[in-house]
Amino acid sequence: MKYIIDTHALLWFQSNDNKLSEKAKKLISENDIYISIVSFWEIAIKISIEKLKLNKTILQLMQQAQIDNITTLGITQVHIETVAKLPFFHRDPFDRMLISQAISENIPIISADIKFDLYNRVQRIW
Repeated sequence: MKYIIDTHALLWFQSNDNKLSEKAKKLISENDIYISIVSFWEIAIKISIEKLKLNKTILQLMQQAQIDNITTLGITQVHIETVAKLPFFHRDPFDRMLISQAISENIPIISADIKFDLYNRVQRIW
């Protein structure tokens, strides 16, 4: 099965953080996982403004995702069109794109963010 992984879930998975639910860890390990390019953009911004500190570079993070068989999902015109139609329940622009991609691609999203549940066309797994 295919899943999109939220930014925090990727970081927790790669660092083996116990904040990642056992269910999420199992799904990530056993399924086709996609990470939005927007997640890497978000991480890069947070690193640059010192809101996030990692023990690896953004390039190493991206390379580790490839090693973990996590496929990068680009942004398409359909994703952008879907964002434009979303109700404004979630204010974070990165999460809004993840929501749009989950809806557009009809893929569940692995995330601890309960705000995703406000979008009835998003299936959030945690």
